[in-house]
Amino acid sequence: MPVPFVDLKTQFADLKDEILPRVTHVMQNAAFILGDDVAEFEREFADYIGVKHAIGVASGTDALLLALRAAGVGPGDEVVLPVNTFIATAIAVSLTGATPVFVDMDPETYTIDPAGIEARISDKTKAIVPVHLYGHPADMDPIAEIAEKRSLSIVEDACQAHGAEYKGRRVGALGNTACFSFYPSKNLGAFGDGGMIATDDPVLYERITMLRNYGQQVKNEHAVLGMNSRLDTVQAAVLRVKLPRLDGWNDGRRRAAAIYGELLADADVAVPVEQPWAKHVYHLYVVRTAHRAELQAFLKDRDIDSGVHYPVPIHLQPCYSGLGYREGDFPAAEGCAGEILSLPMYPEITEEQVCSVADAIGAFRS
Repeated sequence: MPVPFVDLKTQFADLKDEILPRVTHVMQNAAFILGDDVAEFEREFADYIGVKHAIGVASGTDALLLALRAAGVGPGDEVVLPVNTFIATAIAVSLTGATPVFVDMDPETYTIDPAGIEARISDKTKAIVPVHLYGHPADMDPIAEIAEKRSLSIVEDACQAHGAEYKGRRVGALGNTACFSFYPSKNLGAFGDGGMIATDDPVLYERITMLRNYGQQVKNEHAVLGMNSRLDTVQAAVLRVKLPRLDGWNDGRRRAAAIYGELLADADVAVPVEQPWAKHVYHLYVVRTAHRAELQAFLKDRDIDSGVHYPVPIHLQPCYSGLGYREGDFPAAEGCAGEILSLPMYPEITEEQVCSVADAIGAFRS
């Protein structure tokens, strides 16, 4: 049977009778910018994460940029982050004027290897950005110990990990700030771009609130050099409908992952690992195979979609050639870059569809 990589149409069909009146209400009231739904969603999302404050912004990338700026990161500074992540994490650092400093990944979780962080810290380091990649949390305790010892800020990149947990706590409540993306295909997705910054720190909250809105708390009084990065009220209205369903959707992803894991146990692929201290929410279900191109083509011939996240580690991207990194610097990330393959994963995926994907993988090279 055909199996899409994601299926946003089915989710909309399930929710449209609730979403459309909410969106119509926003339009009828013409409260398009920082309307009531934004403030309400910020409060609801903060409660969900378990923090005091949440600030809606225009995208996950803007969330990272504003969180870093609020932490005082700027030209001449360095920020430590994993080399295996979506490039937006590094771009946000670069947009502050700071330099991204990369660390290799843990080969089981694909997240930053805490053992590699200390050696990358210098007297210019201002912050660490652990990324909860694919929906699996980074190992935060050793990262927090390093940050405390070195007086560094932690900015969590939780853009792929809405609802994931580390030792019983939701990611997003583990650093000084945390950043989320509401890109449509995320575990909690809007109908366009959107983002959120979570924090317990009232000073950071006030600073970020100003930075997202031209540097003002009071209209026409611009205390700092800010920017225009506000979560649209329409998107907030959509997300308010979706947020109460997030845990159920994550449970659906975890059920699908469990079926994949059981059916692929003897297949010629390595399946994801969930550490005992983690609750993985499977934004992506990523396997590894030495025959990725052939397997991906094999699946495509059977109307099964797949993806690659990410085929080129950031240090080898042309835009970062000036940093002086070369092939071989980060062997774990480079080794997986040619082998990772993301299989279909979304809350509404059926057991029959998962079985169809697993059967096709089993038939590959048999």
